[in-house]
Amino acid sequence: MILGIDPGLENTGWAVVNENKLIECGVVKVGKGDGRLKDLDSELEKIIKKFKVTEVAFESLFFAKNAKSAMMVAEAVGVIKLAAIRCGLEVVGYTPLQVKMALTGYGRAEKEQVETMVRSCLNLEVSITPSHAADAVAVALTHGFTMKI
Repeated sequence: MILGIDPGLENTGWAVVNENKLIECGVVKVGKGDGRLKDLDSELEKIIKKFKVTEVAFESLFFAKNAKSAMMVAEAVGVIKLAAIRCGLEVVGYTPLQVKMALTGYGRAEKEQVETMVRSCLNLEVSITPSHAADAVAVALTHGFTMKI
């Protein structure tokens, strides 16, 4: 069971995938302020235990124009890593370019192309919403594909 995570400031997307099957996905919504990190940690631990997750993958930071936002997302990434490690799991980060390459074969693919490939890989007829959850599914699939090589 792979847990894919798309870190965010107030919404962190998550998806559990097992052998190219989407088990469940959603968004962890956290408040503002210092309590948001504690809330994220608590929710991730619940997800890890509920689905008996064995691996964790997250979308790593890319260059951001807003340094303050980047720092806040980096804090969330730290919580994600700590939650996984505390549960005895390995955690791996993938850049957006790596996700696009793994799913479409083209690192500059548009979001719609990635979405099409995610649906194709999972045999889904409808799009995954919200977008943070869809991005988390893409990260989980990327990890699954990468680890099979």
